[in-house]
Amino acid sequence: MTRLLIALLLILPALSAPRAQTNDGALEITVAGGEFEPISLAAPGFFGAPGEAADLAQRIRGVVLANLEGSGLFRAVPPEAFIQQIDDFDSAPRYADWQAINADALLTGRASIESDGRLLVQFRLFDNFAQGQVEGLQFFADPAEWRRIGHKIADAVYARLTGEGPYFDSRIVYVHESGPKGQRVKRLAVMDQDGENHRFLTDGRQLVVTPRFSPVSQDLLYISFERGEPQIYLLNIATGQQEILGNFPGMSFAPRFSPDGRQVVMSLEQGGNTDIYVMELATRRLTRLTDGPAIETAPSFSPDGRRIVFESDRGGGQQIYVMSASGGPATRISFGQGRYGTPVWSPRGDLIAFTKSGGGQFAVGVMREDGSDERILDASFLSEGPTWSPNGRVISFFRESAGANGAASLWSVDITGRNLKRLNVPGAGSDPAWSPLLP
Repeated sequence: MTRLLIALLLILPALSAPRAQTNDGALEITVAGGEFEPISLAAPGFFGAPGEAADLAQRIRGVVLANLEGSGLFRAVPPEAFIQQIDDFDSAPRYADWQAINADALLTGRASIESDGRLLVQFRLFDNFAQGQVEGLQFFADPAEWRRIGHKIADAVYARLTGEGPYFDSRIVYVHESGPKGQRVKRLAVMDQDGENHRFLTDGRQLVVTPRFSPVSQDLLYISFERGEPQIYLLNIATGQQEILGNFPGMSFAPRFSPDGRQVVMSLEQGGNTDIYVMELATRRLTRLTDGPAIETAPSFSPDGRRIVFESDRGGGQQIYVMSASGGPATRISFGQGRYGTPVWSPRGDLIAFTKSGGGQFAVGVMREDGSDERILDASFLSEGPTWSPNGRVISFFRESAGANGAASLWSVDITGRNLKRLNVPGAGSDPAWSPLLP
């Protein structure tokens, strides 16, 4: 994929903010119960010369607003409310006009086609109550990359006004499902986080499950039943090159990369016993981390690579434990009613997502790394398989409906439990995995 070239356009320091304020003056969102109010953003126009540039400018504006409103943290001010009619990128904002309609921020942009055929897109972000520009960038790219530019601008606005890390310029890989229940055809598919640019990665001739992105690249791990028993495969999305990770006796499953992408932690069943192992990708050297009669699986590294969270029935029921990344004693962290599984550490390190079952339902939730502050984000007939956005703010997962023809669907939810929504997927889908930010 073409690498976007980003250049600094103009950044002026923010002054005061209309609501809560950080030490550097940035707007700060507080999400707590009924106190939450989205940031109101006015985007009067992205401008360009008549023709291709003007068309791309409006398309990019649409992507930016769709991303920001889709996050649940922003509200677009309708154009009919505007007092000042900005018709040029270099127009100076009349801040009083935007304050009068309670627009916290103002976004303007411009697109042009350079002599070498590249697309140049510029944007400026203004704090209407501080009365100053707080962000400004320009992007050079092939015109075909216009959607990515929209994601990049949305990421910059989102990060500047919320204090959160970006996540819009990322992908989700998942298992696309078709056919009747019990005879499903399952193919790996990948798409942008907003559902666009959808394409298949496997042809459906072999059953595939549980894809997992590398935290540092566009490489994937997944399980394939091509050789009968489940085996772990490594796939490079850019080149399409794939290879089997190793010929392990018995079954292998639940693979996941280490934070630096150099190791893979997994579960292997050998001699009727399931334990957790870690493999160095460079040497394919395998090290056993657990050794006991319990079923221990679904391992996930902490972001610093020092610990591993996993599920085990060593205490008589399916629960979540944390141990050193080198193995050794483990500490149980789940103590609620029900069974816990599929733990995944947040890229921020502050939370662990999990699946919980009990009372005829499956639920997706989060807890602190010590098991405290457990909260359920979604519960249904079957909600499971959480995966984190690159900034640790949003979780994607899948639901499956009851009945003989129940289909799986992909969903996302903010870690506060707000903004639960179904993702735009062509058909049924399960086992989502979020990529890191694209390079």
